Amino acid sequence: MLKRKRPDIARTLRAYYDEMFAAHGPQGWWPGRTRFEIIVGAILTQNTAWTNVERAIRELKSAGLVNAAAMHGADIGVLASRIRSAGYFNVKARRLKNFTTHLFGEHGGSLDRLFRSDNGGLRQTLLAINGIGPETADSILLYAAGRPEFVSDAYTKRIFSRHGLVAGDADYEEVKALFMDNLPSDARLFNEYHALIVKTGKDYCKSRKPDCANCALKGFL
Repeated sequence: MLKRKRPDIARTLRAYYDEMFAAHGPQGWWPGRTRFEIIVGAILTQNTAWTNVERAIRELKSAGLVNAAAMHGADIGVLASRIRSAGYFNVKARRLKNFTTHLFGEHGGSLDRLFRSDNGGLRQTLLAINGIGPETADSILLYAAGRPEFVSDAYTKRIFSRHGLVAGDADYEEVKALFMDNLPSDARLFNEYHALIVKTGKDYCKSRKPDCANCALKGFL
């Protein structure tokens, strides 16, 4: 069960943020020039490193496919061939097409129309699209739609379970609730916090041989 009822948890979470921000500064995350590019990245980054996604997006751009209409009209085989670097390229090509099929079938191809729903309704809409799970949906909500939904990923669980703030067997929604329940509902804060967690998890709080001595959060252990 999630340990999120301590009276000082809000101050603790803010202190973690402040230490990471002081050490690393603003992260400029999520990389992407348009909302649609951010959505594509959120789908492609499932089960792979961001460097692989960047290569796939460059391939899509070279083919003129990083816009909703072009991707919706593209042959799925062509799409898959352009995203090979992201891994599971046939599966991810179908997921991209599932998203554009919904976008054009239900919202006339307009992200503005899709994002018009309230947070809860929009999240359920995204989760109903085959291939979009909670982390991907929340990434789209936070980074593309600018909604205050915290993104809980493997780095989040690893860091905060090692620090005793969440249980090791906590599920996605439990870890997310730690932040949603104890921080202001602020999309900019959630954006930067998640980006700093990614930086810390990738460079310091590694699954094997964590570099605790040089981590900004070493004072909390």
